[in-house]
Amino acid sequence: MKIGILGTGDVGKRLGTGFISIGHEVKIGSRDPESEKVKSWIAANGKKASGGTFAEAAQFGEVVVLATLWSGTENALKLAGAENFKGKTVIDATNPLVFHESGPPSLALGHTDSGGEQVQRWLPGANVVKAFNIVGNAQFVHPQFGQCGPPDMFFCGDDEAAKKQVDGFLKQFGWSTMDIGGIEGARLLEPMCILWVLYGIRSGAWDNAFKMLRK
Repeated sequence: MKIGILGTGDVGKRLGTGFISIGHEVKIGSRDPESEKVKSWIAANGKKASGGTFAEAAQFGEVVVLATLWSGTENALKLAGAENFKGKTVIDATNPLVFHESGPPSLALGHTDSGGEQVQRWLPGANVVKAFNIVGNAQFVHPQFGQCGPPDMFFCGDDEAAKKQVDGFLKQFGWSTMDIGGIEGARLLEPMCILWVLYGIRSGAWDNAFKMLRK
């Protein structure tokens, strides 16, 4: 399958490498496709890796991953062109974070709205699934937590077929999965990112993830 990724930060690069590791072709999109960051990632990932503009990555992908900083997300989607997402599964790995001079980040949206819902409004023809936003990128692929077993990745979206597709990717990446329903569930998942950050700051440990206990 062809995977387009918007964003060349650690989240985008890690997911791109993960998708290549399970056999997919990946085009990573950015504002500057000729940057050394993009070239280095392509060189490290072989023939199945390529780079391009946001629009080229969105056109290329049968599935598209959104992995931009929130402050640049709307502009990235405009540059990519909403028509290039029509009918596709879009994995929204963003968090609507606002960074401050001191203290932890806060949410730009919350309680009655969410970044996931905003992305779905920006891309009305796409099937947006919120995932990968509740854990650090180091644990995206084959998370290792010893005797605790695999952690849970919570995800949500309005389209059942798109969620089934994302569920399959998550399981290939080594996750136990928890579908919490429609895209409005992002109102709960995005604050989980803040919880993860606060614990990381206080503990100084960032290899943490969530697990739902079941009887």
